[in-house]
Amino acid sequence: METCSGYRIAFLALIFVGCETLGSAQTVTPGNPLPSMQAIAQALGVSCEYCHTAQRGSGQPEPKKDIARAMIAMTRDLNARVEAATGKPATEATAVQCVTCHRGVAIPRQLSDILMQTIKEKGAAAAVAQYRELRKQYYGRQSYDFAEDTLVGLAQQIASGKPDDAIALLQLNLEFNPQSARSYAAIAFAYTRKYDDAAAIANLEKALEIEPNNGVVQGQLEQLKSYRRRK
Repeated sequence: METCSGYRIAFLALIFVGCETLGSAQTVTPGNPLPSMQAIAQALGVSCEYCHTAQRGSGQPEPKKDIARAMIAMTRDLNARVEAATGKPATEATAVQCVTCHRGVAIPRQLSDILMQTIKEKGAAAAVAQYRELRKQYYGRQSYDFAEDTLVGLAQQIASGKPDDAIALLQLNLEFNPQSARSYAAIAFAYTRKYDDAAAIANLEKALEIEPNNGVVQGQLEQLKSYRRRK
């Protein structure tokens, strides 16, 4: 029994040392900025099967593994450039990792770019639904910027050509940011593209209720009212 116990203890110790060695080999260190497979999966918000698509030993191509290898090499090169640019050793320079860009998503695109593509391909209603779904899934994480500026900026880009789509996005923004004077001001501009001065004035007035000392909005409101009087 004592011999068996001794073997068991030795076996468990061997497993422990093996795990420690494996863990150390996969740990990101300043001098060796190669992430572990777990770190890559977590940074991209995916499981192992995202890259390992073929059955083990099948010899089938796995293009995402090739992309991953290229991205790891790129990351290593970027870290070397950071060290050279800052003059800091690897132990002190800020290391670029997969999560630096990916932030928990496989394809690290800006939220505004994602929504813009959806608007072009499927329309504003689909973009609104997509925003809600992404916000539900990722809000509170570092993946996407759900602050009011994202939808305001996107709406401003399309307001001249697609005022109704811009208004839909801005109304969505107000649902989550009801005190966004910028959203009301941007809605007002979209309504001027629809030649609806009354609605534009009403939204500028709402913006001033939130920010009564906003000189830009005050000027826009006075200009629009003066234009209506001249008409």
